[in-house]
Amino acid sequence: MIFDRIKPLDQILATAEQKSLKRQLGAFDLTMLGIGAIIGTGIFVLTAVAANKAGPGMMYSFVIAGVVCALTAMIYAEIAAMVPVAGSAYTYSYAVLGETIAWMVGWALILEYAVAAGAVAVGWSGYANGFLREIGMGLPLALTAGPADTITLADGTVAKGGFNLIAFLIALLVTWLLVIGTSKSAKVTAVLVLIKVAALTVFVILALPAVQSANFEPMLPNGWGTPMSGVGVLGAAASIFFAYVGFDAVSTAAEETENPNRNIPIGLIASLGICTVFYLLVSYAAIGTAGAQPGGALSQSKEPLAFVLKNLGYPQVGNAVGIAAIVALPSVILMMIYGQTRILFTMSRDGLMPKMFSAVHERYFTPHKVTIVTGVAVSLFAAVFPVDMLADISNSGTLFAFLIVAIGVMILRVKQPDRKRPFRTPLVWVVGPVAAAGCTLLFFSLGWYTIKLFLIWAVIGLVVYFAYSRSRSVLAHGERA
Repeated sequence: MIFDRIKPLDQILATAEQKSLKRQLGAFDLTMLGIGAIIGTGIFVLTAVAANKAGPGMMYSFVIAGVVCALTAMIYAEIAAMVPVAGSAYTYSYAVLGETIAWMVGWALILEYAVAAGAVAVGWSGYANGFLREIGMGLPLALTAGPADTITLADGTVAKGGFNLIAFLIALLVTWLLVIGTSKSAKVTAVLVLIKVAALTVFVILALPAVQSANFEPMLPNGWGTPMSGVGVLGAAASIFFAYVGFDAVSTAAEETENPNRNIPIGLIASLGICTVFYLLVSYAAIGTAGAQPGGALSQSKEPLAFVLKNLGYPQVGNAVGIAAIVALPSVILMMIYGQTRILFTMSRDGLMPKMFSAVHERYFTPHKVTIVTGVAVSLFAAVFPVDMLADISNSGTLFAFLIVAIGVMILRVKQPDRKRPFRTPLVWVVGPVAAAGCTLLFFSLGWYTIKLFLIWAVIGLVVYFAYSRSRSVLAHGERA
């Protein structure tokens, strides 16, 4: 029952042609979309979280998370070039491991995309609300955080949140952009990507000359950490993984990409490579100039990059970096919602989600109904929950999906060795197992509490599948989607 209803790759490709999206994205668009999805809350905010878990050893954490993502990106490139349709890991799992596993992957991807979109919206609202307070236009405290969150002001005042209005509104604005057209949202994303890259470049140029080797001692104050502990280098790597999440959103755009066999691998690998270089430079500069011991000033900062620059005597530049985050982080929200809608769109074509989710707008050629539903859900989610409840649970869904894709590509190499592969993962029998092992290690390094939440979510998903989706699947009736 678990591995039944495998949807042949040829049928998946035929389905995509019947209800297809408009192909309008090139390699540059995909690279910009990838960078837009990757560079965001992770590097602008989670640098402090990583410092608190691993100290200067977070340099190793960035390397570990980056290596796991790089290996996974090569795996993704092979399957995305073979199956250039929307759906990402869900579609690939359907073709190799069957409907039940595919459903669980799609269900887990809700954690990766929708939860992550909410997390970034909340992180962005922190910068935006701080800026509004500085210019004397601050909202009432009850409208600056959700009911499960608190607000601490500069004078030490602590207030209870009520409804995060800024996070709610930014998610709705991004949803509107996605409804009116992918090409328009891609152009906006390209501009925002340039702003983020410029801000990080300025940070590196100013901070690198001030690096002092003494700030790297002790290098591993909490050691390497152990699975389930959530601390040390491994615990920080599991959290930092959120900073890399988003590169696979490039593959969800496969059905809207011109010449996908060439452009999808370029977009995946180029976006991840550029971001990894920036992350290593930024983390090295931040540690070397400000120190990164757990409990220290950097580890407690809500705006770590701006904090470093202000400490170096560049307060105006530090403020500018904060403003760049305010301007540019919405591009990450955009790509998270974008990825979520394309996955739900594909699951709807397969009969596993309501049919309305696969409706395409006659004028804009976008899946407008599922975009609106997803955007409203993310908006409400961001308005209610605090960011520290969201990042790790988002990572759990992502790591599960990555693991299944790595296994699936290796199985497909054995079961269909002669199928055309426009891009072949080099050394797949090394890359695949190492990628799968890395995802598993980081998953268990998230800590028991996060793993427990993921298991609860998985059980809910199985109930929904067997109570609603399984009987409505097009494969259950021998149909083509």
